[in-house]
Amino acid sequence: MRLHRNLVFTVIDSMKLIFNEQEYADKVVQKALKKDARWGARDRKFVAETIYEMVRWKRLYNEIAGTKSHYSTENVWKNFSVYAVLKGYKLPDWPQFVGVPERRYKGKFDELQKTRVFKESIPDWMDELAIKELGEKHWSKEIEALNKPAEVLLRTNTLRTNKAALRKKLSDEGIETVFIDGYPDALKLVERANVFKTKCFKDGLFEVQDASSQLVAAFLDVKPGMRVIDTCAGAGGKTLHLSALMENKGQIIATDIYESKLKKLKIRTRRAGAHNITTKPIDSSKVIKKMKATADRVLIDAPCSGIGVLKRNPDSKWKLQPEFVENIIKTQAEILQSYSQLVKVGGKVVYATCSILPSENENQVKKFLKENPNFEIIKDKKVSPFKTGYDGFYMALLERKS
Repeated sequence: MRLHRNLVFTVIDSMKLIFNEQEYADKVVQKALKKDARWGARDRKFVAETIYEMVRWKRLYNEIAGTKSHYSTENVWKNFSVYAVLKGYKLPDWPQFVGVPERRYKGKFDELQKTRVFKESIPDWMDELAIKELGEKHWSKEIEALNKPAEVLLRTNTLRTNKAALRKKLSDEGIETVFIDGYPDALKLVERANVFKTKCFKDGLFEVQDASSQLVAAFLDVKPGMRVIDTCAGAGGKTLHLSALMENKGQIIATDIYESKLKKLKIRTRRAGAHNITTKPIDSSKVIKKMKATADRVLIDAPCSGIGVLKRNPDSKWKLQPEFVENIIKTQAEILQSYSQLVKVGGKVVYATCSILPSENENQVKKFLKENPNFEIIKDKKVSPFKTGYDGFYMALLERKS
């Protein structure tokens, strides 16, 4: 396997943006892939996968290379040389690779496999917190699964097509997919590809959405004609799914504190042909008060640590801080208490997160039910990355009794 100079230099520049400029890895990858229009699929794959791998294994590579966390150009090259050696690349005769101790790198890698924080490349605080909440055996399995690269999953937009028809149309465009059991609208790509350039995407036939995320809207038990409020809608992946499940009938009010995200949702609703969605920014407490006890269903896709989605956001491991997790648990409790009041008596609420920590999930629900005896839990579901291979999620379906 050969290394190509322009591709490697793109990776080096990207790593500096992620760790020195604190840019998000997914945005940096998008930018990197636009650098040279002449790159073929193999070139693009190398750039994207190498950036994500170097982010994912940052602590392990730092320890092997002796670079710690200082991301000077020299240190990024040292980390890249670790990546290249461990992946089996023949190091070219470039100045940056002079004196690379390949045998020592491999020996150090073997030695570090005995210590989980290096083997799985995670911060000490995250390891300690997850052991406390999940137990060491369970956490070891989950973090191993979360360090595997994320697969690309599509959700069929049933307002415009069905899963079998979409699969055929994508195949006609050179993109092969497979069905997966237990996910009625999902297609999984056989090989990574830029699906956003396809006619199928431009025609609104699908959205990119992980399999676990596709379970949340269905968990809310919506029916055509209902009034539904999506309280933390963001750019609206689950909002669009709700619209499809409701067959474009009834009303969905998508709210968020960030109006910029709702603007992206408006663009997506037009492409998807979802006509029963209106957006409403939460710019004051009056917005919530006016909607009190007006909804048949309420979705609370709460902000969280995101520990369940580390496989698709590996830079979160390094940007997340313990104080954030402590604060977000308080925020979740406030959001659940406030937004649950939007549902009518007899209506249902789903509280969901993309975390695997009980403190953000079932413990929040238990605390809420203790303080709100007029609600009861119908069912809840934990989605384990280790057991499913997909993102870690939690969802609880609650009903307002009085």
